[in-house]
Amino acid sequence: MLDPDGAVERLAEWKGRIDQLAADTRAMSERLQDLRATAADDNRLVEVTVDSAGRLVDLRLGQRIQRVAPEVVARTIMDTIGAARQQLADRSQEIIADTVGTGSAAARAIAERVGKQLRGADPVADGSDDRHRGW
Repeated sequence: MLDPDGAVERLAEWKGRIDQLAADTRAMSERLQDLRATAADDNRLVEVTVDSAGRLVDLRLGQRIQRVAPEVVARTIMDTIGAARQQLADRSQEIIADTVGTGSAAARAIAERVGKQLRGADPVADGSDDRHRGW
């Protein structure tokens, strides 16, 4: 037997879940877009800030870099960028879990994509790109 009232109720519940998911997804997107991370090395030679995509947006060099070999400064910068991107990836995962959760396939896919983007190998950082060697 058909139950029109039950069908309408289920449809309303489904629409409510979809509306909530859309609102949660917008909130997640806004929070992720505004995210930045700042990291400094243990010796305070460098401090870097990366934006939500992991791009370097600020670099500050400490006075001590004048007493350190240029290749050490360069490696420290690259390592510190990696640390900032790791912080960004961790905070992104928290935002995703807080806003859309981790139970759906879509949420897991978003979390995986963000993690790969921010934690993925950087050819300059991992040494596989020799274009900048020997400057």
